[in-house]
Amino acid sequence: MRDRVPVVVQGGGRRGRRAGLAGVLWASAELIVTMGVVVLLLVVHQVWWTNRQAMAAAHEQVQALERAWGGAGPDPGPPPQAPAGGGPGPGVPSQAPAGRGPEPAATGAAAGPAQRGGREGGDGRQDRAYAVLRIPRLGLVVPVAQGVDKRAVLDKGYAGQYPGTAGPGERGNFALAGHRNTHGEPFRHIDRLRAGDELIVDLRGRRYTYVVGKTLSQTTERDTGVIAPVPRSVVKPDHGYSEPGAYITLTTCTPEYSSKYRLVVWGTLRAAR
Repeated sequence: MRDRVPVVVQGGGRRGRRAGLAGVLWASAELIVTMGVVVLLLVVHQVWWTNRQAMAAAHEQVQALERAWGGAGPDPGPPPQAPAGGGPGPGVPSQAPAGRGPEPAATGAAAGPAQRGGREGGDGRQDRAYAVLRIPRLGLVVPVAQGVDKRAVLDKGYAGQYPGTAGPGERGNFALAGHRNTHGEPFRHIDRLRAGDELIVDLRGRRYTYVVGKTLSQTTERDTGVIAPVPRSVVKPDHGYSEPGAYITLTTCTPEYSSKYRLVVWGTLRAAR
């Protein structure tokens, strides 16, 4: 009988390597899917949940102001201006380098003449709403507070008044900033405003009606001229005004979900009662 030659089966190690590679690929795929879900949840929280929270809180603040005005005495006017300070917040012109903030600031909000207002304790708190801005064309009703601090004002869904700018109805420039996206995004659609649209500012016992006159679809975050007492762009000098008056300015970031540029809407005072 002839001796049989043993048969050696090759490829076992190769199959093992293939199985190991498949395991690595499967684990990588699971990790990528998990990371995608986490990112999606973060986006949902930022874009949807923060909007719901800020919108609801801003609406409650408007109602609280109106209830207080219903049984209060003469209007004491807006709270005192805070000293200039702080860094940039969302969606407004800034003298400092842009920062992500608000946002819109978030997107890059600014400081005033541009300096961001801070918060103060007690009755002088700068994050306390003192007025209500109404824009009938947009169906917008939003509280107004002093300062453009991201966390203290803008992220609450409020419009923030630039420190150092005129009060409602006063000669000069009543300049406001607001988020374009997230956190209530009150100024998301101000690009839809057209000449002649009303911008109504209510204080206790007083109403100031401004009328949109001009817009600036895009300028840099450093264009502080847009919130000057006589608003005029220093980047695009053909946009703005040249005579003193009682103005209102709305600023936010543009394009949407970006803080690269600023969008500006200007109006002039038509009536006060």
